[in-house]
Amino acid sequence: MNNPATLLRPHHHSGADLSELADLARAAMSAPQGATQPVRVIGVSLDSRSICPGDLYVALPGAKAHGAQFARQAVAAGAVAILTDDAGTRLLADDAAVPVLTVADARAATGAVAARVYGTSTGTLELFGVTGTNGKTTTTYFLNSLLQALGKTTGLIGTIEILAGSEAIPSKLTTPESTDVHALLAVMAERGLAAASMEVSSHALAFGRVDAVRFNVAGFTNLTQDHLDLHGGMEGYFETKAALFTPAHARSAVVTVDDGWGRRMAEACSVPRVTLSTLSAESAADWQVRDIRRDGVGSRFSLCGPNGAVLQVHTGLPGDFNVSNAALALLMVTTELLALPAKDGSGVEREQDVLARLQEALDAHDPFTVEVPGRMQLVGTAPVAVVDFAHNPDALERALDAIRPATPGARVIAVFGATGERDATKRPIMGAVVARGADVVIITDDDPHDEDPAAIRADVLAGARQANEQEGLGRVVEEFDQRADAIGRAVELATEADVILVAGRGHEVYQEVKGINISLDDRVELRAALASRGFPLTQASKIESPTDD
Repeated sequence: MNNPATLLRPHHHSGADLSELADLARAAMSAPQGATQPVRVIGVSLDSRSICPGDLYVALPGAKAHGAQFARQAVAAGAVAILTDDAGTRLLADDAAVPVLTVADARAATGAVAARVYGTSTGTLELFGVTGTNGKTTTTYFLNSLLQALGKTTGLIGTIEILAGSEAIPSKLTTPESTDVHALLAVMAERGLAAASMEVSSHALAFGRVDAVRFNVAGFTNLTQDHLDLHGGMEGYFETKAALFTPAHARSAVVTVDDGWGRRMAEACSVPRVTLSTLSAESAADWQVRDIRRDGVGSRFSLCGPNGAVLQVHTGLPGDFNVSNAALALLMVTTELLALPAKDGSGVEREQDVLARLQEALDAHDPFTVEVPGRMQLVGTAPVAVVDFAHNPDALERALDAIRPATPGARVIAVFGATGERDATKRPIMGAVVARGADVVIITDDDPHDEDPAAIRADVLAGARQANEQEGLGRVVEEFDQRADAIGRAVELATEADVILVAGRGHEVYQEVKGINISLDDRVELRAALASRGFPLTQASKIESPTDD
């Protein structure tokens, strides 16, 4: 098949009868006149362009059109039935060529239906889900690496990529739609994978993308300002995240309690949970990070728990926030291992046995020294040149703190911008953060989408200049409408002792402007600019020139 959707589908599963799905969704079912044969559904899709023969097409209301308007294309591609809401059924106007299931909220029904079709209702994988504002991607990579160090075959679902064993599938959403999530989990189970790690965004929770998914362990990183255009405020953002820490979505949880939001999340958690303090003196936490020591670019630290439990940990990635990410990943796996029966059937493994097994994996494999594309990714060494996904105030502040050079007189040169059609209130805040944390501030475009790029830059510039003037910072502030030119300017200004941070887009290889995807990879542009001046580069890894295919 040429349909790319087949990459996400299991090859051997029985599917489900349509009548069974109608009962599960509590849907009213109508069928074309004369249709008497039972219908077997073997796949589910929300996108008429990715329908495979035997699929149920889920027609949902969208921002610009209702999915029911594309029902004919879906049926022509092989859809054997349609699940939609009342509005969708009216649009079909009784001329659907296949049976139609009608429910009040089709999106709310989709997760359970997809789980039944793909047989993921009773999971065979150990599932680890990570939510929070910052750190989700790196924590899932750490989880994936640690689980492999423990001898498990693994999968990963996240912002950068989807990994089903050794196969990488490009990812467009932090968390795919529920139809694809369940198909992926079925693929992973079919291939004999033992465990999978998944980023769980607030959008995923708000739009039901992890409905009918229950994680063995859910982890919480932090909560800072982001996505307020969707959630309306921090309270709404918090409540959306908190939905992950309920019996519907998790068996147990690990919650980082470094600030008030984390402590509130621990209190709101309605499943068995363990608390983790990584960068504060939170004495009430069950586990604590202690004795952080710098080790080259990375860090060494102790993770200390109840009854004198101690694990000695190393991460090769820079920044205290990567200490937090590593500690969270380690404690999530620890929590799951402590819940598993002993191999000899004698009950829960003794804690010291679990800790010894983990320490052996940490020492032998160094699982937290792993390259995460676009996350504090080192591109050059003199000047130190880093590309990071930081795109909100807290992440920017953390990234700037992490790269601050120790050499007297060395400067931080930061290139960044703000995304269009997203929370505009954070733009001047980000400008102020970078003005305080960098010596040279170069403001440029991120992904403007359909918004005026100059207006976005003006919002960011206002914050940078206000902080500059009010606090007497004396920062150099420049503006470029072309991101590649901004990156080139940063390298032009740099000496070998300086540090360059290109923030905001990380691993992304396209810049969206007025609905057009323009090839642009910050890592590629930064490498080229450094090379043009003869500055030393790191070995190219997971950095590819963007293509149009």
